[in-house]
Amino acid sequence: MIWRDKYRIKDGVLRHLADAKVWREFDEQYPHFASDPRNIRFGLASDGFNTFRIMSITSSTSPILLIPCNLPP
Repeated sequence: MIWRDKYRIKDGVLRHLADAKVWREFDEQYPHFASDPRNIRFGLASDGFNTFRIMSITSSTSPILLIPCNLPP
């Protein structure tokens, strides 16, 4: 879990999520959390859709993905 802190190339090019401006802003806003490089950061994505394209049915399916963001690529 310390890959992004110790082994990542830090040359200003966006190669990993840890190079993004949002990641740096999060580190500035929560310095206590950012101080330990072993803390896990997750990305959450979801998308709802109607499975059989029948609009009169009120049920739908929503897959939810939880992705660890600070693992090496």
